[in-house]
Amino acid sequence: MQLKIMPKKKRLSAGRVPLILFLCQMISALDVPLDSKLLEDLVQPPTITQQSPKDYIIDPRENIVIQCEAKGKPPPSFSWTRNGTHFDIDKDPLVTMKAGSGTLVINILSEGKAETYEGVYQCTARNERGAAISNNIVVRPSRSPLWTKEKLEPITLRSGQSLVLPCRPPIGLPPAIIFWMDNSFQRLPQSERVSQGLNGDLYFSNVLPEDSREDYICYARFNHTQTIQQKQPISVKVISAKSSRERPPTFLTPEGNASNKEELRGNVLSLECIAEGLPTPIIYWIKEDGTLPTNRTFYRNFQKTLQITQVSEADSGKYQCIAKNALGVIHHTISVTVKAAPYWIMAPQNLVLSPGEDGALNCRANGNPKPKISWLSNGVPIEIAPDDPSRKINGDTIMFSSVQERSSAVYQCNASNEYGYLLGNAFVNVLAEPPRILTSTNTLYQVIANRPALLDCAFFGSPLPSIEWFKGTKGSALHEDPYVFHENGTLEIPVAQKDSTGTYTCVAKNKLGMAKNEVHLEIKDPTRIIKQPEYAVVQRGSTVSFECKVKHDHTLIPTVTWLKDHGELPSDGRFTIDKDHLVVADVSDDDGGTYTCVANTTLDNVSASAVLSVVAPTPTPAPIYDVPNPPFDLELTDQLDKSVQLSWTPGDDNNSPITKFIIEYENAMHEAGLWHHQAEVPGTQTRAQLKLSPYVNYSFRVMAENSLGRSSPSEASEQYLTKAAEPDKNPMMVEGLGSEPDNLVITWQPLNGFESNGPGLQYKVSWRQKDGDDEWTSVIVANVSKYIVSGTPTFVPYLIKVQALNDVGFAPEPAVVMGHSGEDLPMVAPGNVHVTVVNSTLAEVHWDPVPLKSVRGHLQGYRIYYWTDQNSSKRNRRHIEKKILTFQGSKTHGMLPGLEPFSHYTLNVRVVNGKGEGPASPDRVFHTPEGVPSAPSSLKIVNPTLDSLTLEWDPPSHPNGILTEYTLKYQPINSTHELGPLVDLKIPANKTRWTLKNLNFSTRYKFYFYAQTSAGSGSQITEEAVTTVDEAMASRQVDIATQGWFIGLMCAVALLILILLIVCFIRRNKGGKYPVKEKEDAHADPEIQPMKEDDGTFGEYSDAEDHKPLKKGSRTPSDRTVKKEDSDDSLVDYGEGVNGQFNEDGSFIGQYSGKKEKEPAEGNESSEAPSPVNAMNSFV
Repeated sequence: MQLKIMPKKKRLSAGRVPLILFLCQMISALDVPLDSKLLEDLVQPPTITQQSPKDYIIDPRENIVIQCEAKGKPPPSFSWTRNGTHFDIDKDPLVTMKAGSGTLVINILSEGKAETYEGVYQCTARNERGAAISNNIVVRPSRSPLWTKEKLEPITLRSGQSLVLPCRPPIGLPPAIIFWMDNSFQRLPQSERVSQGLNGDLYFSNVLPEDSREDYICYARFNHTQTIQQKQPISVKVISAKSSRERPPTFLTPEGNASNKEELRGNVLSLECIAEGLPTPIIYWIKEDGTLPTNRTFYRNFQKTLQITQVSEADSGKYQCIAKNALGVIHHTISVTVKAAPYWIMAPQNLVLSPGEDGALNCRANGNPKPKISWLSNGVPIEIAPDDPSRKINGDTIMFSSVQERSSAVYQCNASNEYGYLLGNAFVNVLAEPPRILTSTNTLYQVIANRPALLDCAFFGSPLPSIEWFKGTKGSALHEDPYVFHENGTLEIPVAQKDSTGTYTCVAKNKLGMAKNEVHLEIKDPTRIIKQPEYAVVQRGSTVSFECKVKHDHTLIPTVTWLKDHGELPSDGRFTIDKDHLVVADVSDDDGGTYTCVANTTLDNVSASAVLSVVAPTPTPAPIYDVPNPPFDLELTDQLDKSVQLSWTPGDDNNSPITKFIIEYENAMHEAGLWHHQAEVPGTQTRAQLKLSPYVNYSFRVMAENSLGRSSPSEASEQYLTKAAEPDKNPMMVEGLGSEPDNLVITWQPLNGFESNGPGLQYKVSWRQKDGDDEWTSVIVANVSKYIVSGTPTFVPYLIKVQALNDVGFAPEPAVVMGHSGEDLPMVAPGNVHVTVVNSTLAEVHWDPVPLKSVRGHLQGYRIYYWTDQNSSKRNRRHIEKKILTFQGSKTHGMLPGLEPFSHYTLNVRVVNGKGEGPASPDRVFHTPEGVPSAPSSLKIVNPTLDSLTLEWDPPSHPNGILTEYTLKYQPINSTHELGPLVDLKIPANKTRWTLKNLNFSTRYKFYFYAQTSAGSGSQITEEAVTTVDEAMASRQVDIATQGWFIGLMCAVALLILILLIVCFIRRNKGGKYPVKEKEDAHADPEIQPMKEDDGTFGEYSDAEDHKPLKKGSRTPSDRTVKKEDSDDSLVDYGEGVNGQFNEDGSFIGQYSGKKEKEPAEGNESSEAPSPVNAMNSFV
């Protein structure tokens, strides 16, 4: 619609006085400063500051007041139109206009009717600079008509049928609010089965026998007149049927499969679907071509109504409601179109220009359909308004060039379409004013050093003056850093220093002139407390002094105030203040506390505090200090339902003042013999008002405490049983978690007997879905801690509350907590699973997250199953052992460590919630590259000969790839454990036996053996063996042993020893001492070893250079092979010089045969002690 004379809906902001002129072209007008000299000669066009709403519904029982307030200079005059023609208020005695205002008051209380003054009103405020107009104000009296009389026949139907009870309220102004009640004015209960539609009708999806009643009454409430109208009662009788036939849903409203809905931008979009059926259908909503806005979507009326607030053009589209029960599903599509009344993009703003300046008024609005823009000048369409050569109209913009004073006017911009209009008033005020500075001359500013300093320079002028600041009489202009220049002319010095002191000049300039003003800045030293009061401990009756010495700027006069415990000092002659000191004489216990010294100047203040502790004086002779004696004579008075006064007599304090009393109570009804803390009071009190809980059988006892400790408890007081009352608290730790997909388990921490406040403790458990409009469902249960709600949807948020009650009544309204119904297994597998192999033992897996809705529970993470199904090198099937890795939260990638090299792997990914795992993603296969092999499984030396050894081995148990070859390194070991040159030999990978020839006879060799793949060398295994002895040498040994001279020599030695033993035996029997016994006892020959007990042989000889005894096990076995378990090697001889490591079961790690050893350097390692054969070979 196109309205020629209409003000905008939004009121312009108004100040207290007319327009200020210190802003230049194309910016908003501001108020003139409250300066009487300025107000005398400045003018301002009218501005509407207050008006009645466009659609003004009045109460016919009260006088009609149509508001119109405006400001301007000179003050504007007011006139009105009614229905487009001049409204002469002087001719109507019932109409008056308020003085100094345009507000109309129509007196209809004495006579006249409101209907007489219905119409469209518009106010005009006018002065010599222009005219501003108000909105078109449509005045209508409210109406609350009665229902037309009608005869309503009783309704009879069978159980299970659907029913619609029509309301059809009378049309009122504004529309009535509809609700259904019975004759007792009780609202009729509504549910998913029974609900009220947007049109006020009452819908039954299916009726039950309990729906029978004779007082279904529709009420219409008219809020404007505070009246309620009532429809005739409707009688409904439901006949019970033995079995009601179930049926699929059908829609009661709207009809058909599709419908259309149009709504205006900014309003609330309400869509409704109500269905009938048996069992009762459930309603769901979706948007076909998008998603519902999360923060603006609400479900009402048990999800039968969908509401979207602050609707916009983006909410247009097709919405579908779905009705579903066990027998079927139906759909209805609602096509929504959002239109828009005009709304501002840029409302026109007031212009303040000086003569000859240029400017522009912009008026930009949008809507659907696009609004039409038209302009008015002083309330007259611009096409017929007086011509202004400085004005040029270009659609939604008016350009002004070289304006003069006659260009001043009020312009109105009208933006309208078929759904409404906007009208904005904006004036152009042409004034020429030289700069003026409003800050008082020679103002003195005093600031504490290192604090900000703000120097004012309030100014005014048209056009807008520029501001400059100068320091000193001949100083140059100040610039940024360290100064801050504010738009209102204020100069800020963020950190004022002593050298900031001086005179500052503010200069305001525009093309019409210049003005300046001087202000003065003084920087003062901060006030400081250089001697603070100190903590003091004094005896009762003595004198204490607190010192507070203040240093301040010499030009400021400080005042020093003393406070006690943040309040005034006691009005007591014992307190005296002398310059820098506070003196307290004859100190008493009450004088203890915190004393604060506060130093104030006109610019700053500082404070410092100290604590005074008062103790008992030291008696003579020295008293015995001890904990107090227990209080006695406990008495209960002022016995009320929830309080009692306890008094007692203190015991002796034993020369240390009692600092406090501790009161405990016993609950003989619930916890006999157990004492609880009740209260503490200062040691100066001997009574306490105690707060009590209902339904408790109290006993009290008191203990005293001083600096040495706590007294024994007093005797218990008499018992006091309080009256029962409703609980004053509700259970804590309320939670809602489902144990099954279709239930909600509500748990809580029950109240204890003390908290029950009375007998018959029970709990009211209530719940409803968080995102629905369902009413609360409640049950009352016994004093338990759990309730299970069955038949819930899977993993839906619920609002839960648990309220305590007893035989007396209910606890306060409980807090609402949120829980979730039970989880179910996830529905969707992760997608886009792909694997990146990092190295032969590590891979990285990526996947896409599943939609949160498909998780159907709390997302706990993702789980990767992976396994090897065949050996890459042998291609034989293995036993499949699946490994599992779980990644917490919403991670979408993870690393798989510890993989086997050169293997085929298969994996899949599953999402995990609190219920379990979802389906697996499609299997993904990946391959790990080759790695280095493990050590050969075994190595043994067989068939030793004089110059050869044969090695046999088993391949590595973990080849980790394709074996390319074996490497054998070996070196001889001589009798002094020195290693010979190292020989390196390559052996084909298909061999498991190898013979070494051309070796030295009767020589020990050490072997290092390992396998290789393309990835490198694996761990090595070591072994040792000895070639056989030369027979000629062996025969020489035998010949020497059988020579006659050798036999004779041995016999002579044996005879000498026998004679020596006999002599020693005889001398011992005679009691004499053997001549050399003492020497033998004192100096045992370390080289003479005792005979071995096991074989009767002498101990082995230790070579002086070797210092290592030969071992019994060093002899070569009869089969001339060396086995690991028979090896003579010691860990010290052949190890790497470090302590061995042990497995968890105590077995040795890093043995020289199984542990990968370092390559031995030739000839620099010691070997084991030589065997007798080796020793002989060395000798030869």
